[in-house]
Amino acid sequence: MMRRSLLVLGIAAAISTQAQADITIAMAGPVTGPVAQYGDMQFTGAEMAIERINAAGGVNGEMLKGVKYDDACDPKQAVAVANQIVNDGVQYVVGHLCSSATQPASDIYAEEGVMMITAASTSPTITEQGYELVFRTIGLDSLQGPVAGRYIANTIQPKHMAIIHDKQQYGEGIATGVRETVKEAGIDVVLFEGITAGDKDFSALISKLKKENVDFVYYGGYHPELGLLLRQSRELGFDAPFMGPEGVGNPDISKIAGQASEGLYVTLPPAFENDPKNADLVEAFKAKQQDPSGPFVMPAYTAVELIADGIKGADSTDPEDVAEYLKANSFDTPIGKVEYDEKGDLKDFSFVVYNWHADGTKSEAAQ
Repeated sequence: MMRRSLLVLGIAAAISTQAQADITIAMAGPVTGPVAQYGDMQFTGAEMAIERINAAGGVNGEMLKGVKYDDACDPKQAVAVANQIVNDGVQYVVGHLCSSATQPASDIYAEEGVMMITAASTSPTITEQGYELVFRTIGLDSLQGPVAGRYIANTIQPKHMAIIHDKQQYGEGIATGVRETVKEAGIDVVLFEGITAGDKDFSALISKLKKENVDFVYYGGYHPELGLLLRQSRELGFDAPFMGPEGVGNPDISKIAGQASEGLYVTLPPAFENDPKNADLVEAFKAKQQDPSGPFVMPAYTAVELIADGIKGADSTDPEDVAEYLKANSFDTPIGKVEYDEKGDLKDFSFVVYNWHADGTKSEAAQ
C-alpha cells in the first residue's frame, strides 16, 4: 500500500509540472526501495544536464523539463510508470535503471513511440528485441561479464570458485556471463547458486561455501544483499575475496558491510569524473554538493545531452527522427565518443576493475 501511494504521489507531481515544460523528459527509476541510491545517481546526472542545457538557451529555443517517476526498480511498478508516462504525453525517457524494470517498460515505449535511453540497464536482451527507439549510455553485461571473468582467470586464479546471483535478470545474466568466461579459462566453478533478493540471513549459504573450500566468490546482483553477505561471511570466519558488478558499487555497501567491504573487487564504468575534459562539469556538481563519481551520473547526463543533440540535429521533436539522427552520427560526450549500432547499443564502452574500500571509495585494481 505504501509503495502504491508513493507512485500515485509521483504521478500527481508529474502531471502538475509537465505543462510547464516545452520539452518534457521523464526520469524513470527508483525514488524509493532498496536501490534508490542508484536512482539518485541517475537523477543527479539528468537534472544537471537539463539545468546546463537550459542555461545555454535550451533546445531550438525551447526549455527542457525533467519529471521523476518512481518505479522502485520493480517490474510491475515500471509497467505502471511507463503507461503513465505515455498517458502524460511524454516522448522522451531517461531510464529505467534496473534491467528487470527496463525490459517490460521498453515494450510499452516501443509500442507507443516513446524514446528511452537507459543510463544503467546492462542486460543485452533489452536491445536484442530490435526496438528502434531504445538506446543506452552504458555497456552490456556481455562486455562486463568477460572483463570480470578474465580478471578472475588471469589475476586472481582461484582454485575453487563460487558464483552467486540474485535470480533477477541483471544479476543472473551477468553471473552467467562470468561463469562462461572463467570456465573457458579452466577455472573450477564449484558452486553456482541463486539467493532471493531481500534475503537477510546467509548463514546456510556461507556454510556451503566453507564446505566447498571456496577461495573466491563472484556475486551478481545489487549491494544490499552483498553487503549483508560480506558482513556475515566475515563474522562466520569465511574470508575469501568477493567480486561484483556495478550494481554493488555504492558507498552504502560499506555502510552495510563495514570493514568487510575492504578489498571487494568491483567492475565499474571508467572514472569519467577524472577525465580533464569533464573538469568544468565536475566543478558544477561539486558546487551543488553533489557527487559526480557514481557509475550512473555521467551516463545519465549524457543521455539527456544526446536527446537534446538529437532534437537539434534532426530539427524535430519526433522520436523517430531523433533516433535516426542518433544512429547516423557520433557525439563527443562526458562518457567519451558515442556512436550507436542498429540495436541502440554503444559501439564502444569499457568496464574497469576496481578495489572497493571500507570508507566507500575505490581505486583501480592492479592488473
